[in-house]
Amino acid sequence: MGKIKTHKASAKRFSVTGGGKVKMNHCHHRHNLGLKTAKRKRNLRKGAILSPSMSASIRTLIQK
Repeated sequence: MGKIKTHKASAKRFSVTGGGKVKMNHCHHRHNLGLKTAKRKRNLRKGAILSPSMSASIRTLIQK
């Protein structure tokens, strides 16, 4: 029986919390920051929790 390899690009972007939820960082915080408001940039700094339907597929990619 073959094994599923860890998808390394996903493993670098997502992590699993102690409670089993999948945690991610927001995108759109690298460039063109002069166009975005301070409130928008401040909210992009924080992490986010993936929805349960998306987290099932991501968890199989990162094997946790």
